[in-house]
Amino acid sequence: MENSHRFFENRECKYFPCHKGLEDFNCLFCYCPLYNKESCPGNPKFIEKEGRMVKVCTDCTFPHQPENYDKIVQILKSR
Repeated sequence: MENSHRFFENRECKYFPCHKGLEDFNCLFCYCPLYNKESCPGNPKFIEKEGRMVKVCTDCTFPHQPENYDKIVQILKSR
């Protein structure tokens, strides 16, 4: 893959794929670096658990889409 430093796919992972529906699945951001951001470009849901709001990213594929690498890096740089 072109720009291979931006893409990593681990088909040997016992959780692969952790999200369904993607043809090219980027595992580079396995643990989303945007999780702690209240506002992120993905589609998280928020649920209340024990009196606290918890971000749930189960249905979010944003960090696993190869074309979003630059967007994620840009967001991280703007901290």
